[in-house]
Amino acid sequence: MDSRLHADITARLDRDFQFKERGEWLRQGRCPSCDGKSVWTHAEAPWVLKCEKLNKCGAEWHVKELYPDLFDKWSERHPVTDINPHAAADAYLRDARGFDLERIKGWYTQEHYFDRELNLGSATVRFPVANAYWERIIDEPHRFGSKKAHFKKGIHYGHTWWVPPGLDLTAAKEVWIVEGIFDAIALLHHDVVAVSALTCNNDCAQSIEALGQACDDAGRDRPTLVWALDGDKAGRGYTCKYVKACREAGWDATAAQIPQQGRTKLDWNDMHQRGRLDAKALSTYRYYGALLVSESAGAKAVLMYQHGNGSSFPFEFDSRLFWFKLDLDKYHKASEAISDADPDLSKEEVRERALLEAHAVTEIATCYPQALYYQRQELTDESWYYFRVSFPHGPAPVKNTFTAAQIAGAAEFKKRLLAMASGAIYTGSTGMLDALMKKQLARLPVVETVDFIGYTKGDKTNPHRAYIFGDIAVQAGRWVALNDEDYFELGKLSIKSLNQSVGLHINTKLNQFRTDWVRDLYTAFGAKGVVALAFWFGALFAEQIREQDKSFPFLEIVGEAGAGKTTLIEFMWKLCGRLDYEGFDPSKSTLAARSRNFAQVSNLPVVLIESDRDSGADSKKGAFDWDELKTAYNGRASRARGMKNSGNETYEPPFRGAVVISQNAPVQASEAIMSRICHLYFDRNGQSPETRRAAETLERMPVEDVSGFILKAALAEARVMQLVRDLAPSMEKVLAGRSEIRSQRVIKNHGQVMALVSALADVFPAINAQMVDAAHDQCIAMAIERQESLNADHVFVQEFWEIFEYLEGETDPGHEDPFNLPSVLNHSRDPQLIAVSLPHFEQVCADRKLRHAPLAELKRVLATSRRHKFLGVRTVNSIINARFNDRAALADSEQRRPMSVKCWVFQA
Repeated sequence: MDSRLHADITARLDRDFQFKERGEWLRQGRCPSCDGKSVWTHAEAPWVLKCEKLNKCGAEWHVKELYPDLFDKWSERHPVTDINPHAAADAYLRDARGFDLERIKGWYTQEHYFDRELNLGSATVRFPVANAYWERIIDEPHRFGSKKAHFKKGIHYGHTWWVPPGLDLTAAKEVWIVEGIFDAIALLHHDVVAVSALTCNNDCAQSIEALGQACDDAGRDRPTLVWALDGDKAGRGYTCKYVKACREAGWDATAAQIPQQGRTKLDWNDMHQRGRLDAKALSTYRYYGALLVSESAGAKAVLMYQHGNGSSFPFEFDSRLFWFKLDLDKYHKASEAISDADPDLSKEEVRERALLEAHAVTEIATCYPQALYYQRQELTDESWYYFRVSFPHGPAPVKNTFTAAQIAGAAEFKKRLLAMASGAIYTGSTGMLDALMKKQLARLPVVETVDFIGYTKGDKTNPHRAYIFGDIAVQAGRWVALNDEDYFELGKLSIKSLNQSVGLHINTKLNQFRTDWVRDLYTAFGAKGVVALAFWFGALFAEQIREQDKSFPFLEIVGEAGAGKTTLIEFMWKLCGRLDYEGFDPSKSTLAARSRNFAQVSNLPVVLIESDRDSGADSKKGAFDWDELKTAYNGRASRARGMKNSGNETYEPPFRGAVVISQNAPVQASEAIMSRICHLYFDRNGQSPETRRAAETLERMPVEDVSGFILKAALAEARVMQLVRDLAPSMEKVLAGRSEIRSQRVIKNHGQVMALVSALADVFPAINAQMVDAAHDQCIAMAIERQESLNADHVFVQEFWEIFEYLEGETDPGHEDPFNLPSVLNHSRDPQLIAVSLPHFEQVCADRKLRHAPLAELKRVLATSRRHKFLGVRTVNSIINARFNDRAALADSEQRRPMSVKCWVFQA
């Protein structure tokens, strides 16, 4: 091992595993799987770490899996020199692949590859193949996505294999056919003659035919062909196909397979690096290969019995589930009969023939259910086992979940299987099911789950910091696709989303992403459209911004009918890959439905539409109240509910998204809510045929052309957050310098949006300087307008004082008043005070047919009155009732009013 690499690895191991014993071996390190002091490795060559608790844990790691960044930058660690022009390639093959360079000297060269589309380059290890070459990228290959290795363009290698230089295949007893060149080299290190098919779908027919002809010409026996392709679905399928074809062509052919456990796919190079290519291990791989290419269920069952699986067990053949049980009486009788009929047979031959006659194989399921992993939702204490159910000769496999109860008994298992897949029938017993589950669930991988879609930051002990978007995920500036088992592998993290409500269709081919829509957006909506886009862009980082600034503002998009609000919002959703969606109406939703809408996304907007109707909040139970949004500003839960258990646990999902409000009338709420909102008003002024054409272009824009927006934004997470950290304080200073703006919350909110405008232009250069300046000016105007609205009374309060002044005008001499009362509504005797009884106010308005806000709503906002300062609710000696009683007495009226009245008291 290279001394610098050894030092880096040792430092990481000391930090992460905390070994207690040191010497030739490092021992008593902390095991991350079982948390025991049981990990050991070699001190001088710490390539593989193992947990010594083989029965309970047995975990194993290669340092490449633990610290992939140490095996990424070979050109940087080993620069090319005149003495060694292949320095990086040598180091890669020696340290990353575990090869003896003397064995493969002269087989390869170090070259360079440049991808024009990605504008990236890297050193490569190149091997000659079919008068051309194959090469492997060695410097941060993850940057190139699926292009980690490639052939020279135009190469034709089909039906042939790559043979290690100087290897005489005619002298071999066996020839192993593997997929990769590195796999073939790995086997050669253990004296196994191997060639590379280069891809799993290459039948190597021409090379096989040429080998047969060469053996015949040399008068040598043909070697056995051992197909040893990778252990994934494609590799297994082609192995069966090629073994059958070779046998039909007259070859002695079999297979070898590496049993795959856990989520990491292991190949022959991995086995070489783990020291698992000795004679015993190779025998095991031959056994699994023989199982794979067994010609009948009975033959496979006999192989498994001979390998020590017991006298009864479940097994799979041709995507069906079978049960094997040996009839011992029948076996002994068959053994005697075979020995008597042919005394020259050996004991092993007699045993094998007797087993074939005496075994009993029964089909117990028309399909094959395979447990893939265990998934658990910690917050709700729910768990499931995720299964794949395969069928012989189609249809395609079905994947879904089983609960613990459904795999604990044959009856429930049968019901769930039938519900999950058409024609999937289980006819076995509970005992047979127990045997199957015991085998499949041992050391089953665990996959973490989230119940929302979007960004998950995890927690302090287990940080995720990844975007989970439908079938792609983004972490640390790179994206990965959903694997075949429906979860994401992000380094050591295995994770998936359980959310089924929000579907995002994101085009990952960023070369198809268009930016000409920016011009149409600016034409149709001007600077306000850019501000809305910047907020939407910022919503993709709401969690990170709240973690940094403790808050993220709301956006209000309101205006006249026909102003284009729906067009704008639906296009914003297209940028995120969501089609035909605008938002949800909270006034039509129950409290539980609103809570779920708020909890099902993270770093995505939650759009509230058409909430400006009079919902009758004073009478409608569960009606929407803007104050429900207060906690969302800081990312806290909008609702809590009790858990279904005997304890006192509650479930309070935090708010992880951003709030967008779209309606015709502006929000009217308390100052606490109003100060959290950035307000955009759209009207029909300025609309023209040109703006209409631009809006229609946005409406017709295919989601495939623009959904790359969300992917490009997520990939630029680190850069965006750095820009927001750097720019937000200076933007806030600009706003604080305006004398019209006094609210610190208004300054902070609009400063964040201004910083996001600049960050948006950095990630998407189609947003030009003119658009950025116009958007910044718009943000300043929005902040001033929001301050003015905060200075004004609530609309209900304004309406209250307008009615008050109108009714007080009735005390004019010209107004007919039989009792000549001093005031209509003001009960105060002190001219410096105004005292209004709200029931009296309601009665007077009803008499005069004047409409006003419901008293419940009025009581909620009257205390915020700025026009007349609110002093409190007091009992007042009413001058109105006193005069009324005096005049009523003179008129011999029996009506009397109470002198003490509870009133809302204000400064006059």
